[in-house]
Amino acid sequence: MISFGNPDMLWLIVPVVIAGLYLYIRGTRTKLIITRIIIISLLIVALASPQVLMTQTISDENPNIVIISDETESMNIFREGTGDRIYESLAVNTPTTLMRLTGERTAIGDAIIQHSRGDNQIVLISDGNNNHGKSIEEALEFAEGTGTIVHYVKPELERNDISVEIRGEKTVFVDNENIFDIVVSQAGNEQIRYHLEVYHGDTLIRSGTFDQSERKKTVTRVSRTFRELGAHQIEVRVTPVGMDSNSINNRFYKSIYVIPKPQIQLITDDTSAPLSQILLNLYDVSVRKDLDNLDRRKALVIDNQHINSLSSADIQKIERYVTDGGGLFVVGGDRSFNYGDYLDSSFERILPVISEPTEYKGGRNVVIMLDISASAIVHHDGLIMETILSNAISLLRDEDLRDANVGVIAFGSEGIDVSNGFVYLGVPSNIDVLESRIKDLSAGPDTDLDEGLKIALDWIDEDIEEMDIIILSDGGIEDTYQPSLSLAQEINEKGGNFYFFHIRSSVPSQIDHRTNVYYSESLMANVDGHHQFIDFGERINIEFEELEDPPERDEEAFLDTFPLIEFNPNHFITRNTDLSANITGFNDITPKVAADRVVLTVTGKPVLTTWRYGLGRVAVLSTDNGYGNGNIWASEIYSGENARIISSTVNWAIGDPFEEEGAVLEGDDTWLGTPTTLELTMYEEGAIPELTFRGETLELSMTGRNTYETTINPDRIGVHHVSGYPIAVNYPLEYRDVGINEKMPELIRRHGGNVYTENEARGLLLQDTREMSERTVTQPVDYKMYLILAALILFLADVLIRRIREIQEMKNIKD
Repeated sequence: MISFGNPDMLWLIVPVVIAGLYLYIRGTRTKLIITRIIIISLLIVALASPQVLMTQTISDENPNIVIISDETESMNIFREGTGDRIYESLAVNTPTTLMRLTGERTAIGDAIIQHSRGDNQIVLISDGNNNHGKSIEEALEFAEGTGTIVHYVKPELERNDISVEIRGEKTVFVDNENIFDIVVSQAGNEQIRYHLEVYHGDTLIRSGTFDQSERKKTVTRVSRTFRELGAHQIEVRVTPVGMDSNSINNRFYKSIYVIPKPQIQLITDDTSAPLSQILLNLYDVSVRKDLDNLDRRKALVIDNQHINSLSSADIQKIERYVTDGGGLFVVGGDRSFNYGDYLDSSFERILPVISEPTEYKGGRNVVIMLDISASAIVHHDGLIMETILSNAISLLRDEDLRDANVGVIAFGSEGIDVSNGFVYLGVPSNIDVLESRIKDLSAGPDTDLDEGLKIALDWIDEDIEEMDIIILSDGGIEDTYQPSLSLAQEINEKGGNFYFFHIRSSVPSQIDHRTNVYYSESLMANVDGHHQFIDFGERINIEFEELEDPPERDEEAFLDTFPLIEFNPNHFITRNTDLSANITGFNDITPKVAADRVVLTVTGKPVLTTWRYGLGRVAVLSTDNGYGNGNIWASEIYSGENARIISSTVNWAIGDPFEEEGAVLEGDDTWLGTPTTLELTMYEEGAIPELTFRGETLELSMTGRNTYETTINPDRIGVHHVSGYPIAVNYPLEYRDVGINEKMPELIRRHGGNVYTENEARGLLLQDTREMSERTVTQPVDYKMYLILAALILFLADVLIRRIREIQEMKNIKD
C-alpha cells in the first residue's frame, strides 16, 4: 500500500492539469503539453514523498547477544564464572554484552524486558528463581512480542542447599484445631537426611530425623489448637546431616494471631447431621430460623430448606445482608434446589446456580489433528503454524468441550500422539498439560495426514461409537491424498465426523494453493465432512452435530458412587485441601455464567459452586449435609481430611473474620529486606490508636473510609510486634527456592528459545543464534528518486525525439 510523507503536495497536480487543458484547447502543441503534464506531475508526486511498506527477511551473520548472568546470593551453590566463560567464547566472534545481576534479590523478568530490543538475542544464565519485579513468563511474552529470542543456560550445581518453610493460615480461631505444613526443599536430587524440630513459642511440639530424595516435600503436618487469644508463634529448625551451603534458610518463623470464633447462623432441621457438628465445633453458631439479628453474623448457613420455609421478608433480609458484605453458604439435599422449588424464585437470584439440570455436554469424543509440516511453519513467516496452534489451544478452553474427552494428534513426517489418548477436559490440570505439549511441538518435513489418521483409527476402534475429528492444516495433502482418503472413509463408517479448517493463503491465485484447496475439499466431500476456510489469526467457529442425551437415571443408577474432583485447585477453598471423597447423590443444578465451579463429580456435575453477590460471597454445596434424612449422599465429605473443604468454604464465605468493632490491625509475614504493609480498620468513631514498633510511633496514611496503612521493614530475622500484633520476618526470599527452577526449560522452549548446558552453549550457541537471527522487518521504501528519474528520462527522451525530428526535417528541406 502506497503512503505519502507530504500528501498535501499532490494538490499541485490540479492546477497543472487545468493549465494543460487550457493550452490544449488553445491549440498549443498537443504532444508537448501531454509530456510536460506527465513530467511535472511525476515531480509533484516525488515531492509528496511516496513510500511503500515492504516486508523482508533479514539475518545477521554476527547477531547482537546480551548475556544476563545471575550472580545473586542464591547462585553461590553453582559453578562460578559461567557467564564470563560464555562471554569470552562469543565476544571474539559477534557483538556481545555481559550484564550481571547481583545482591539478595533476583529480578530476571525485569532484566529480560530491559534488554529486549527486537534486534538482539538474550542468553540467560540463572537458576530461574525470580523473586522480584515482573514474572519470567510476562517477560518472555514481552520479548517474544518484540522479536527478541531468549535462550537459557543451566548452571552446573556444585553444592547442595536445604531450605524450610511453614505453610498455613495466620489468622486462626481460638479452641480450633489448625494444620500447618512443614515443607523442606533441596537444590539437588540427592538422598539427604536432616533433624527437624518444631516449636510453639519455647515449647518443642514435634521432632524427628527425616530422609528425603525429592526436590520439595511436605515432611510433616503439625496440628495445633490455640487456647489463648492474641499473638503466638511457631518455629521450625532444620539441622542437615551432611553438606548444606547456606544455614540462613534452615530456620523459619510463622506468626499466628488468634481471634474469637466468628458468629454464624445455621438454619437446619437436623443439628445431629455431620454438617451441623462441624460448624458447632469450629464457630460460634446460632441455630435458629429467625433472621432479626443477621447483621451480627459473619455468615449464614442454610441446610436443605424448601423455598416455602423462607418468607418474602426473609429472602429480602438475606439479599440485603449478602449485598452489604455478608457470607451465605447453601447446602443441598432432598428438599432444596431442584427438589425445593428454587427455580425462578427470588432466592435463586442470590445464588450462583440455576435449579435445573446442567445442559448435557459430556460423552463427546473430539480429536484435534494439527498440521506441523514444514510448509505450515516456513510459509508466510510462520503465521499458518501460529494460527493452527492458537486454534488448538482455544478449542481446549471452549466452553462446549468442558466435559468432553479430547485427543490431540500432530502430523508432519509422522503421526504423533500428543495427548497419549483421550484426556478428560473437566480437570483444569489436564488442559494445562495439553496446552504445554501443543506449544512444544516442532515441525516435520512432510504433510503426512495419513499417519495421523492411523492413530485416530486406532482410537475409534477402542469401543468408541462416535468421534469428531477436527483437522487444522494448510491443505498440502496432495502426496498422501489416496491413503488419507481410505483411512478417513473407514473412520467415517465407524462413526467419525470430520471438520477440515483450511488456513487460507494470502495469495489465493497461487497454483499450489488451488491444488491444496482441491484436495482438502475433495477429502471432505468423500466423507460427508465440513470444509471451511479461515484466515491468519482467525478463530474457528465450529458447531458440532448434536449428541443424544443420556437416558434418565433410574434409582439404581442414582445410588452409584460419584468421585469428586477439585475443578479449581487454586481457589481459596481448595488450595489447602486434598479432597478424595465420593458422593452417591446430588442436586442437579446449572452454574450461572459468572459462577466459579470449584468441585465437580467426575461426570462434570457441579457440586461446589461460588460467586460474589454485591459485597458478599455465596457458596453452594449441591449435595447433602452428610445425613440427608436417612438417604445419605455425602457422608465422606464430612469425615477426616475431606471435612476441611467445609471449614474452608465457610471461611471463604466469611471473608474478613474479625469482629467489626473497635480497631482491627492486619498484616502479612515477610522476608528480610522486603517491606510489609499493615492495614488498620476503624469500626467505631473515636481517636485513631497509635501504632508503635520498637518504641517508635508509626506514621499512618489514610487509604479509604476508616482504613489506614503503614509500612515497616524490619532489619532482623524473627517475630516482631506492632502494638502487640505479630509480624514474622524470615530469611531473604532469595534463599527460599533453591536449585534450578524446573519450569524454566519448558518456558524458554515455549517462547522459541533453546536450552543448553554450559558446554553445549560454548559449542552450539553462536551457530544457533546466527540461524535464529532471521527476522521479518517491515520498512518504508521511498520511491521519490524513482519518480524523479522517470521524469528526467521522459524529459530527455522527449527532447531527443524532437531534436531528431528537427534534424530530419532540415535534411528533407535541403534535399
